Amino acid sequence: MKLSVGRFAHFGLSLIVFTLLALLGALPIAGQSAGFRAEPPAKPGELKIPVGTILPVRLNHALSSKNAQVGQDVTGRIMQDVPLPNHEEIHAGAKVAGKIVSVQRAGNGTDGKISFRFDTLEIHGRKIPIAVSLRALAGFMEVQSAQTPEFTPGFGTPYNWANTRQIGGDEVYGVGGPVTNEYSGEVGRGVYGGVLVHVRARPESKCRGPLDAEDRAQALWVFSSDACGVYGIEGVGIAHAGRTEPVGEITLVVGQRDLLVRGASGMLLRVIQ
Repeated sequence: MKLSVGRFAHFGLSLIVFTLLALLGALPIAGQSAGFRAEPPAKPGELKIPVGTILPVRLNHALSSKNAQVGQDVTGRIMQDVPLPNHEEIHAGAKVAGKIVSVQRAGNGTDGKISFRFDTLEIHGRKIPIAVSLRALAGFMEVQSAQTPEFTPGFGTPYNWANTRQIGGDEVYGVGGPVTNEYSGEVGRGVYGGVLVHVRARPESKCRGPLDAEDRAQALWVFSSDACGVYGIEGVGIAHAGRTEPVGEITLVVGQRDLLVRGASGMLLRVIQ
């Protein structure tokens, strides 16, 4: 079939006009009804992070009471996408940053001690003020073990389907599968990069359950739903978690020797303000 030059030119002009109208918003685009405009996503600096939100963090460097200096930077990496209300989230790879507040070196019967605080969340160059407490701390070997399947997957079985055991004892039945506690009760599900579970209190500890009324699923990475305290770092204790005055200041201590928390150790931080 032949198309005349005039009709071809008219067709081309119509196409240009249609494209311009679409770009200017005069015409609806696919997936958007006429007269409706989707609101742009919130900028990282505008994120509202509710009190009680858990931030699963990997420490970027070691903390040593032998070498640390007051004012030294302390940084960590968010290891799993953290869901927030209103369909927002903190993406894995975001950075938490802060400073060392005080250092006590071991010697003459004194304990090794470090106090620090994380006060900033950095996302794509934007800085959001935060105040957090420490719920759980785990050595890098504990972190590695929690990411290693309990049994070698069979030939042809996707690695992500393999079962893993969280720090604290919860069992993860692969990505998309349930997460169960020590009583075989389901507490959440496995996702890429970690788990989404409902935080639980541990009765014999000072760690509490959910702090918001909705009890939303939280990103706990390699930790159990009731993980609390220190795992796999011999002798180290949490002398001050940061929930009370001085708010946000976290203190770690070890008896009569210098304190050392190696890089790549894992932390569960909880937003408190």
